[in-house]
Amino acid sequence: MVSAVGGIIGLLLGIAIGSAASSVFGVPPVISPTTTVGAVLFAMAIGVIFGLYPANKAAKLDPIDALRYE
Repeated sequence: MVSAVGGIIGLLLGIAIGSAASSVFGVPPVISPTTTVGAVLFAMAIGVIFGLYPANKAAKLDPIDALRYE
């Protein structure tokens, strides 16, 4: 969920900055629906991958050893 919200915020910021830059340079902005969906899905995938790796690593530890390691 956090990755999805972050991806959407990044997408909105990218659209806003791209629109501002295109108005400065006089070029029409081009926003592709495929690219926007792909960007949000990529952000979500990165969040899931980097969230599952530490969780799996922690789940394989013995609770006593995990608490002793400080």
